[in-house]
Amino acid sequence: MITVIIVTVLVILITIGLVKLIDKFIPNKLRPVVMLVLWGLIFFLAYQTFMSVYNPILFNQEKEKRYAKVIENLEDIREAQLAHRTVTGKFAGKWDELVKFIDTAQFTLTQRRDSSVVDEELTKRYGGVETFKDIVIIDTLGFKPVKDSLFKNSDRYKSMMNVPVGEEGAKFKLEAGFLEQNDIQIPVFEASVKKNIILFDQPKELVSQENEVVSVEGVNGDAIKVGSMDEVKTIGNWPKTYGTKKK
Repeated sequence: MITVIIVTVLVILITIGLVKLIDKFIPNKLRPVVMLVLWGLIFFLAYQTFMSVYNPILFNQEKEKRYAKVIENLEDIREAQLAHRTVTGKFAGKWDELVKFIDTAQFTLTQRRDSSVVDEELTKRYGGVETFKDIVIIDTLGFKPVKDSLFKNSDRYKSMMNVPVGEEGAKFKLEAGFLEQNDIQIPVFEASVKKNIILFDQPKELVSQENEVVSVEGVNGDAIKVGSMDEVKTIGNWPKTYGTKKK
């Protein structure tokens, strides 16, 4: 973009120089027409230079607004998936499965308390002298619907799979499974959407540049996603400036 600006400025300066030369050497009869054309060219090039700077600014403003809305949905998806893992021990791989879970599942409310009991083995070892050991008792206090815990009076979870901006009708891609680490099967999930879908109606050149972003303050790669199918993590690939909830 900087190269385009430099070239455009040079062309404008050259055009202005031509205007001055024409003013000296072109016959008076032709001078108004030629001058009008050249000044028109100058204004056109100046406008193009301005837009080459202004368009990326508009693009970034629109991109940030759309990303923020997409990330709100992804945060809801993450919270729903974490609740699913807490209750079932795994993540959901289908949207209808996850929505049904929120509608019907309950968290078990528990309370931990310390206690002590007679350690029979040590008591025998010490000739009948009662010896105690510490234990932790977990009491079940009741149950609370997952829906009330996560979404209270909102039903936005029923549409969280829909990409809220960009290409109409688009849905987030959802995957779930297990990764093996140290002979242990660890549940993982990933929800994602391509930037091309979010920014489908924006200038192609700027979208292409956005897909190549590698920055601490940007959303790296060609998609916005939460979780991963390749490593054990449940955070998103966006910077903290976007997120509204704790990761």
